[in-house]
Amino acid sequence: MPNFSLPDTVFEAAARRFPTPFHLYDERGMRENARALNAAFAWAPHFREYFAVKALPNPHILDIFKEEDCGVDCSSECELLLAERCGFSGDHIMFSANAMPPEEFDHARRLGALMNLDDISDIETLQDHGGIPDVVCVRFNPGGAFTLGNAIMGAPGESKYGWTRQQLSVGLPRLKALGAKRFGLHAFLASNTTDNTYYPKLAGILFDLGATLEKETGLELAFVNLSGGVGIPYKPDEKRADLAVIGEGVRQEYTRVFGDPKNARVAIKTELGRFMTGPNGWLLTHAVHEKKIYRDYIGVDACAVNLIRPAMYGAYHHIHVCGKRDAAADHVYDVTGCLCENNDKFAVERPLPEIRKGDLLVIHDTGAHGFAMGYQYNGRLRSAEVLYKENGEFQLIRRAETPEDYFATLV
Repeated sequence: MPNFSLPDTVFEAAARRFPTPFHLYDERGMRENARALNAAFAWAPHFREYFAVKALPNPHILDIFKEEDCGVDCSSECELLLAERCGFSGDHIMFSANAMPPEEFDHARRLGALMNLDDISDIETLQDHGGIPDVVCVRFNPGGAFTLGNAIMGAPGESKYGWTRQQLSVGLPRLKALGAKRFGLHAFLASNTTDNTYYPKLAGILFDLGATLEKETGLELAFVNLSGGVGIPYKPDEKRADLAVIGEGVRQEYTRVFGDPKNARVAIKTELGRFMTGPNGWLLTHAVHEKKIYRDYIGVDACAVNLIRPAMYGAYHHIHVCGKRDAAADHVYDVTGCLCENNDKFAVERPLPEIRKGDLLVIHDTGAHGFAMGYQYNGRLRSAEVLYKENGEFQLIRRAETPEDYFATLV
């Protein structure tokens, strides 16, 4: 269920200090998630979490995960620059190629990043831009549908990512001929699932495939990257993923294929983003307008430029009204922003307590793909980001944009 770990007094204090709208992040919650993940995979040889920078690209957040011995997963030149300026280098960076400009391969190789190739054609690009390193990761796409029990969890066959099984048999020997000595294996088959069996099933698939490819190609399997996909419960009635159960399930699959982890050499990697920061972020916004026509609308000072997921995906984000957590949800509202787009809504026909102009609304689970997906449509500007630190202080970690920022790139 949505994270209610912070009391309303924290949200109210933040809103007194910083003008809304802004995203507020909880440092303690992020550190606790990193430590819980590391504990769940403490059995695994050379385990490392590579926080997905795209989820929350702020250097203050990356510094937190760096202190927790996490690496970073980067997918662009700017993400590489951000990681570099935060002091990440070498095998603490996973670079996930996806139709990349070739010069971005050069940059990643200069940093010594682990290269995760999305397509068999990336072999030649990498050879010409930085060269083939000793260890290369390849992204596998099994095609078809991915199921857990009777439920379809994803459709890899419709995804633009990854190599086919046949391409692995062709491409890995090519990498070996060009100098690679070991390989990593990566796959992402489901998004935002809280089913504790997802990682274990994915791990079993990749462990079996990796062991087969070792024998087939003569290349040594260096690591398996379980990528992301472990999600968070956005709705109050949804369950949480249990990292301890997930880690134990992966351990059992590992032991089945490779034997006792203490004596095995295949490392485990993860690339969680949403799980690490999503529940530890909130968008704070004030009610500024009420409109009563065919529905009752509450207009707030945030809009889709601050959180596009509801407009883009119809995604649910829990909302509560500060000071009214225990009040009856006896009103039904559409909670809207000010864009000239009808999908600029944070909630549609949502039961909530009575809302008056000036009330502070807290939109939950915005710590991943919230600010990061912001934009400037209608000349609306991206908001500030504020960190609620472990010592109880607030730190502005990104100021809000100004009109000067909006016009700064015009020639």
